[in-house]
Amino acid sequence: MNAPVIAVSDVGIRFRRNRGGRRTFKDLFSSRARRSRPNEFWALRNLSFDVQPGEAIGVVGRNGQGKSTLLKLVAGVVLPDEGTVGVAEGVAPLIEITGGFVDDLTVRDNVYLTAGLHGMTRSQIDERFDDIIDFADIGDFIDTPYKHLSSGMKVRIAFSVISRLEEPIILVDEVLAVGDRGFREKCYRRIEELLTGGRTLFFVSHNEKEMRRFCTRGLYLDKGTLVLDGPIDEVLALYNKDYAV
Repeated sequence: MNAPVIAVSDVGIRFRRNRGGRRTFKDLFSSRARRSRPNEFWALRNLSFDVQPGEAIGVVGRNGQGKSTLLKLVAGVVLPDEGTVGVAEGVAPLIEITGGFVDDLTVRDNVYLTAGLHGMTRSQIDERFDDIIDFADIGDFIDTPYKHLSSGMKVRIAFSVISRLEEPIILVDEVLAVGDRGFREKCYRRIEELLTGGRTLFFVSHNEKEMRRFCTRGLYLDKGTLVLDGPIDEVLALYNKDYAV
């Protein structure tokens, strides 16, 4: 077996319920494993799993169970309070509708900025720019500030840019639910192309058809803990059984 491309070991991360809460100076030197204060909760705890290159993993669970937080840990957007997250390859994250774009910049400038931040050279972006815009199908809005685009158009350009990156790991979190049916199908075909090319996929969706279409393995999260790590059909079956009406 190859070395894992992602290694999550005994990970825990906690957040405050009350934004007004403040940590004391003493907290800076206290144990990371100390008991939570009343205004804190563990979004994820005791989480461990490895991911091999080329796997397609669907993260399953109700809202608020830590799915998006897990993707942000893999992306390096947030850091764990306990344990370690090792990521051996570059990550292309589509984990929020903005895709990291800047509201006041035009679509054109955002394409160059976002792709550049992910390691693409100016000449590489020049070569792929027309393909990015054609895929998003927003040619009339190239020089429009990003903040003036509709939610659906933001998804179009964000997915188009992120899916053209050469990063080996792709993270997709719910954003395709905003796009129209025709564009979603175009995105599905693009994801399948990436998987055929050996990319690793972390996919969050409440759409079971999408999960089964792309993913062979599932992680079922509930109350911040890993309930089941197994074949996607088994994971979905247990999830549906647990929350059958």
